[in-house]
Amino acid sequence: MSAELTSLDATQQAALVANKEVSPTELVNAAIAQAEKVNGTINAIIHPRFEKAKNEASSNLSGPFAGVPLVLKDLGASLAGEPHHMGTRFLKNENYIASRDSYLTQRFKRAGFVIIGRTNTPEFGNTITTEPLSYGPSRNPWNTDHSTGGSSGGSAASVASHIVPVGHANDGGGSIRIPASECGLVGLKPSRGRVSKGPDLGESWMGSTIDGCVTRTVRDTAAVLDVICGYEPGDPYTAPPFVRPLVQELGVDPGRLKIGILDHPLFAHQLDDVESRESIRRTADMLTSLGHDVQVAWPTALENPDSAGKFTAIVAAWTHTDVSYFESVFGRELGEGDLEPDNILMRELGRRVSTHDYLANMQWLHSWCRSVVQWWEPTDGTTGFDILVTPTLAGPPPPIGRLAGPDGGRNLREILAYTSQFNLTGQPAISLPLHWNASGLPMGVQFVGAPFREDVLVRLASQLEAAMPWSSRIAPLVANS
Repeated sequence: MSAELTSLDATQQAALVANKEVSPTELVNAAIAQAEKVNGTINAIIHPRFEKAKNEASSNLSGPFAGVPLVLKDLGASLAGEPHHMGTRFLKNENYIASRDSYLTQRFKRAGFVIIGRTNTPEFGNTITTEPLSYGPSRNPWNTDHSTGGSSGGSAASVASHIVPVGHANDGGGSIRIPASECGLVGLKPSRGRVSKGPDLGESWMGSTIDGCVTRTVRDTAAVLDVICGYEPGDPYTAPPFVRPLVQELGVDPGRLKIGILDHPLFAHQLDDVESRESIRRTADMLTSLGHDVQVAWPTALENPDSAGKFTAIVAAWTHTDVSYFESVFGRELGEGDLEPDNILMRELGRRVSTHDYLANMQWLHSWCRSVVQWWEPTDGTTGFDILVTPTLAGPPPPIGRLAGPDGGRNLREILAYTSQFNLTGQPAISLPLHWNASGLPMGVQFVGAPFREDVLVRLASQLEAAMPWSSRIAPLVANS
C-alpha cells in the first residue's frame, strides 16, 4: 500500500484525502517509510522531521493539498525553529536555526502540505551539482554514481525516488530546471516576481533567483505554482497575475505556436553532445507533427559572450554580501574550513566589485536582456516567437565528482549552456523529461516562454506530456526497491 501511495502524484494524493479514501497520516507514513528505505542511498533529506510531520498530519489540515507530503530545500523557504544551513559547514557547525517562516513556507502550509524534511543543496546554491562538503553528495536515483544536478538536487532526488510528489526548489541559474533534467522530472522556473522572497529578501542576484518546485507531472507543477504565487506586502515588484489559474490551462489546445529550435551550444568551450542534439531533433519532430510552426532560430543576442562574465560579477558581489552578513552575526571572519574553495574565490571576486562596477554591469545586463526578449515580441510587421526550445543541459547527468574539486569549474562551463540566460531576462522556462540516453539517464528539454507566459508553457507541456508520456518511466532505485 505504501508503494502504491508514493507512486501517485500530488493531485492524486490530494484527491484521495478529499474523498476520505486515505488519511493524511497514511500519506505521510508512506512517505517516511520510503525515505527510510532509500535516503541512506541517495542522501537527499538532510534534516528529517518525521515525528513532527506525523503530528502535523493528525491535525486539522485544510487546503487543496491537505495531507500531501513535501520536502523543503535547505536554501530559502525558512522554517521557524528548524535548521537552515544553506549547504555550508559553518552554519551546520553553529547549528543555525531559522527564526521565522518565509512567506513561501507559509503558503505551502496554508495549501495543506506536510513538510517531512529539508533537502541537500550545494553551498549557497552556487553550483549545479549537489555535492557539498557539509553533507556529502546527493545521488541520482537513475544511477547513484551520477549527480542529481543542483542546486535543488536533494529535492529532485526525493521526488524521483518517490519519497514525495513535490519538492520545493529555487533557481538562480538553472537550479530548478537542471535537477529536473537530471532526475527525469518536470521543473518550471517561474517568471521574475511570481513568487515572493519575503520577508527576509526582496530579491537576490539582481532579481535572477526565483522559487518553485520539482514534480513528476505537469498538473502538479501548475497546481503548486497556483498556490505559491502572488504578491506579499512589501515585495519590490511582482509578476502580473494569471488571467485564470494555471490548472485551467491543462489540456487546453495551445494553438499553432511559432517555435524556435536551438540544438547546439553557442560557444566553443561548451560541450556539443550527440544525445542533446538527438533530444531536440525528436522534440522538434513531435512539435511539427502536432501542427506547430517549428524553425531553426534563436535570439542572436544569446551569442554575446560578455553576459556570463557580468553575471558572475553580480553573483560574486552577492556572495561577498552574504558571507559578510554571517560574519557580523557570528562575530568572526569566515574562511578556509568554513567555506568551500569555490566560494572563497567568489567572495574574493565580490570584494573587488565596486559600486560603480555593480551598477555598470547591471545596466549593461538590463540592455542585453531587452535585446534577448525582443525575439519573443512582434517587430516590423512579423510575429514574434512563442517558444524557444533548447536542451536543458549540454549532456547527461555527470558522474559524482566531475563538477566538484579542482577541475569542477572548467567542467561546469562545458555543460551549463542554456539556462542562466533566462534567469537574467526573468522569463519563465520549463524542463520536461522527454529524453533518456543509451545508458538510461534522463536528459530534459527546455522550453522558454515570453515574459509572464507560464500559461502558454503549461498548455504546451500538457500537450507534450500526452504525446510523449513519461509516467511509465521509473528510476531503477524505485523499481528495484
